[in-house]
Amino acid sequence: MMSETLENKVNRQEVIDNALDYTIMSWSKQKGIDPFAVERAEGVYLYDYSGQKIIDFSSGLMNSNIGYGDQRVTNAVVKQMQQVAFISPSCVSKVRGDLGKKLAEICPGDLNRAFFTVCGATSNENAIKLARLYTGRHKIFTRYQSYHGATIGAISAGGDPRKIPVDAQQAPNFVHFDLPYAYRYEYGEDNLLKDAVASLERQIEYEGPGTIAAILLEGESGTSGCLQYPKGYLKKVREICNKHGILLIMDEVMSGFGRTGKWFGFQNHDIIPDMIVMAKGLTCGYLPLGCVMVSEKIASKYDDAVLPLGLTYSAHAVSCAAAMEVIRIYEEDHLIERAAEMGKYLESRIEEMKKIHPSIGDFRNTGLLGCLELVKNRETKEPMAPFNAKPDEMMVMNKVAAKIKELGMYTFVRWGYIFIAPPLIITKEEIDKGLAIISEALKIADEATY
Repeated sequence: MMSETLENKVNRQEVIDNALDYTIMSWSKQKGIDPFAVERAEGVYLYDYSGQKIIDFSSGLMNSNIGYGDQRVTNAVVKQMQQVAFISPSCVSKVRGDLGKKLAEICPGDLNRAFFTVCGATSNENAIKLARLYTGRHKIFTRYQSYHGATIGAISAGGDPRKIPVDAQQAPNFVHFDLPYAYRYEYGEDNLLKDAVASLERQIEYEGPGTIAAILLEGESGTSGCLQYPKGYLKKVREICNKHGILLIMDEVMSGFGRTGKWFGFQNHDIIPDMIVMAKGLTCGYLPLGCVMVSEKIASKYDDAVLPLGLTYSAHAVSCAAAMEVIRIYEEDHLIERAAEMGKYLESRIEEMKKIHPSIGDFRNTGLLGCLELVKNRETKEPMAPFNAKPDEMMVMNKVAAKIKELGMYTFVRWGYIFIAPPLIITKEEIDKGLAIISEALKIADEATY
């Protein structure tokens, strides 16, 4: 028994060493890290080579919506691969048309035409390019405290501080605007809406409405801390776009496919955009695939003109097959409704946790896209770690994150935020188990409050 345990430990360390010696880890320093070495995954759990059972409370990177190891997807992928794996995107497969048709059924309005990519970043890149081509304008308006991908155009579009080290390479003609969020706004939600809309309108006038191709927004904010739009804000943005002939692009890479209790995050705001950018939950990580869903108005411009967009792996047949099966699972297992239901349960449990943890300042959540914001003091709202925190400002949060990991949880901890976005299949019992781990880790943060 001892030798078996030792062998498992050696295997685990070999897996980690090979990964660190011969591959490069994203968004990380390369030395001194100790990642989970995952042997297998099932449901809401990852299993380490050491035998540790790890609950995933952020769905990987908010993409494993249907959970891990669903053999229905495996079977669909194998079947398609046995038939045809890859064909040039200038050819068509049955599954390509089937998926496009299914997405047209899911999407509102006349968003009926799908351009397939390989991920969220490439979807945003192509949406930006198409907006400029269609309008003949060059500027793209995006939010500070947003994220749209790591390719040079997408990261330039985002307002995430991960772009700062590469700012010298940034793509031109992106204009960022601010959207304060309610937790730190002192003058009430009605005034927040008025101020946010007025600020955007002023900036559009400053830049010249006739120069702006599109406004690109997340359906619901994700990695910036689940910062929520004031009620009615997206409707006002839609009106502004209509007034000036500006396209509205909704980035649903993170907030789409049931994550917010709707097919898409913007559906919580009763609007219809001109384009929808999607990835992550489209295939739930089983295979890479992205998509830009385009209105008939935009697509028809290229009925008799060449569309200058293309990727070698556009509409990859096997990825399309994975997406078709994943969408079927959403529908058959009622996961959209389940996300809304579990979200309400999660919120009720967090309210109970607030009573015993003074470090919890705010909890922002839509469906199962949620984030705890930790503070040193509830009255002053001093953050446990500021936005874009320096290493010495992360001491407490690093200890919290380490404790969460030690107790057998994988989740996204960033600055003063703990993200809670588990797979949509999660049960109440599993929510309780995960929150118990977070609650234990919060004792560390509680000691830093005053």
